[in-house]
Amino acid sequence: MHIAYIVVTVLAAAAAAGAAAVDVVQPQWLLDNMKNYGVPARVLGALAVLKAIGALGLLVGLAIPPVGLAAAVGLVLYFLGAVVTILRARWYSDIAYPLPYLALAAGSLGLFPAA
Repeated sequence: MHIAYIVVTVLAAAAAAGAAAVDVVQPQWLLDNMKNYGVPARVLGALAVLKAIGALGLLVGLAIPPVGLAAAVGLVLYFLGAVVTILRARWYSDIAYPLPYLALAAGSLGLFPAA
């Protein structure tokens, strides 16, 4: 189970880091989506920082488990918030976007006790 935890955690960290990078670049499709969800574009920098800290925390957590646990919980809450935001905006066609990130963070959190 330890190997599964490491693999899922590294994948979750890579996904969160990639999502943070997209927030930094701010492509037009992302700005359009944020407008549709009622989220101001000015918060993208803060959202990028949260995702990057979560990604780094997951990786640090491989050596310092409490940090990884906190990062996994934080990312699960973050991506649950993303799902709620999309649902609240009634933009149902985009609901699939945060789900893989949520699944990876939840997988890391779920495998944590076995590691």
